[in-house]
Amino acid sequence: MSRLSGISVIFDLDGTLVDSEPNYYEASRRLLAEHGIAFTWQDNEQYVGISTWETLGVWQERYGITAPRLDLLGELNHRYLELARTATRAYPEMRKFVELLAGEGVPMAVASGSSPEAIDAILSGTGLDAYLRTAVSADEVAHGKPAPDVFLEAARRLGADPADCVVLEDAAPGAAAAHAAGMRCIAIPYVAAQADAPEFARAGLLLRGGQEEFTARTAHDWLVRNRG
Repeated sequence: MSRLSGISVIFDLDGTLVDSEPNYYEASRRLLAEHGIAFTWQDNEQYVGISTWETLGVWQERYGITAPRLDLLGELNHRYLELARTATRAYPEMRKFVELLAGEGVPMAVASGSSPEAIDAILSGTGLDAYLRTAVSADEVAHGKPAPDVFLEAARRLGADPADCVVLEDAAPGAAAAHAAGMRCIAIPYVAAQADAPEFARAGLLLRGGQEEFTARTAHDWLVRNRG
């Protein structure tokens, strides 16, 4: 029997499994430039972990964009998918971790604020779809993170009790969503300055150094020690 018997693992996608934030930023920068708005990497950081749909709503209000949100979503997804298919990198230690869990038969899922099309493009483009066959988009549930909906739906599809699920997250809204879902969380902050966010304080394991600190073995050993 696997040492991780009874545990299910749910991964956030962007900034956790893959370094897709540069692609989101570039797609966002190009879209906003067409509306005469200069958008910097620093501007982008405040939207890490928030669903695309909600981000667009904030932009409409903040920048006075009158185009329908659905149209903006289509434009942004089109730009993003072009980049995602060819230029998304899976974090090497995360790939190792997924392979390690797959080898032990641990049920796994992805729960992301990205669109289903973006999730599919990234998972297939990186080859992670060989291991991660269950994926939930915030587009498929009532509320995006920090609401628990995506994680609860992922657990439902895995046939897992939320209390037996461990979430890997890089953003404060995702850590809050995991807590609201009654799941434990391994937090790997994408934005180092946010490591002290109160949402991360409730994580079972907080790797303040982000991906530079994360290793497959560290995460695996923590799961073994905290499986009950």
